[in-house]
Amino acid sequence: MFAQPNISPSLQAELGKAAVNAAHAVNYVGAGTVEFILDRHSHAFHFMEMNTRLQVEHPVTEMVTKTDLVEWQFRVASGEKLPLSQEEIHLHGHAFEARICAENPGNSFMPGAGLLQYLITPIPNSDVRVETGVRQGDEVSIHYDPMIAKLVVWGEDRTCALMKMRAQLTEYNIVGVDTNLDFLLDLCNHSKFFSGNVHTNFIEQYRSELLAQKTPPDHIIIQAALAMILSEQLEDEKAAAASQGPFSPFFSEFGFRLNHLLVRDISFTYGKQVITVQVTHKKQDGFLMRINGAEKQFDISGTLSLTDGRLNITCHMDKRVVKSHVVITPTHIHLFTKDGSYQFALPVHKFMSVEKEGVGAVGGDVAVAPMPGVVEKLYVTAGDIVKIGEPLFVIIAMKMEHVIRAPRDGQVEKIYCHVGGNVLKDAVIVKFVKDDKDGQNAV
Repeated sequence: MFAQPNISPSLQAELGKAAVNAAHAVNYVGAGTVEFILDRHSHAFHFMEMNTRLQVEHPVTEMVTKTDLVEWQFRVASGEKLPLSQEEIHLHGHAFEARICAENPGNSFMPGAGLLQYLITPIPNSDVRVETGVRQGDEVSIHYDPMIAKLVVWGEDRTCALMKMRAQLTEYNIVGVDTNLDFLLDLCNHSKFFSGNVHTNFIEQYRSELLAQKTPPDHIIIQAALAMILSEQLEDEKAAAASQGPFSPFFSEFGFRLNHLLVRDISFTYGKQVITVQVTHKKQDGFLMRINGAEKQFDISGTLSLTDGRLNITCHMDKRVVKSHVVITPTHIHLFTKDGSYQFALPVHKFMSVEKEGVGAVGGDVAVAPMPGVVEKLYVTAGDIVKIGEPLFVIIAMKMEHVIRAPRDGQVEKIYCHVGGNVLKDAVIVKFVKDDKDGQNAV
């Protein structure tokens, strides 16, 4: 058992006693987890359930009691006695566990699936545990829940532990699937959470703050543009190394670079926002950059460097130095900073058009699968008349049911799947009769 904010030692003792009594009442022998729900005003508590196993949160107990409960299970199962009695177990400090999940908090925490194209974790030590079963290149499957890892930290007190959790979350870098990492970081940074004023309605109460769409600040946009330019320069250097003939335009170390315009526009998107950075190459090293035609112009220089498997960007911005981890893919630039991560969609080539990744058929005339999964139920057949919001079908994915509802009033024209069938993300499941402008097919 571990200490929680606003729970007195006497209340903690009562909870522990009630848990032991529950086990005794059913003559239970073995590891178990008893859960209670507590009224934060009256401090009255009520029994919820008992799980006859270790729960996913057991590392928190291990960190604050300095025990290995899994080892204890093996010892007891082999006939040994418990290594310690209850009186010999003492609490030390505070611990947090964050569940890193493949899900989209901005879309009702919809679980996702896909390939872990890039995965860097915090470095474990005596105060930091990373419990995971995946590596870079593995797939988050639709057949299991979307949890990627458990990140557990320990500190001398709650404040210390929470500050460590903040720092370690920024060291967890994932590309390939949506995750809740930024949401967890925002949660740790929330003043009410920091003070320990936590309750079961916390996320709903502060939804607008915790799930707000971030607007990238200027220094983040500048780093994204600089990363794109510096990566192009690295490609040029590779070309130069491969083309050392005296008549090659890459042979000279000086002079004008063929694909580097004196002034150019770099365009990418952040969410639905199109961002354009005007870049002027200075005669000496560095650039002048202007964001979305603003009057303010930044004097920029910087470098890319590889350290411990991470590509780092160091950006000198006027008289300021900013640093981030960066991952560059053919379609995106991902920046990982101490304040969270930012993802910018790149142009198809190196100019202005932008291609979005993973956009499927959506809109008024079709209903699509929001993720890969198995069709569990179909509520409609061809010819049915439905109203907006009525359930159309159910998909099972990540051990959860997801009800997909009608995007508009209309008549079902065709069903493209059957119950028990596997479907891919963005697969069209239900097609509606197309509305004509005269409203002949409108319902």
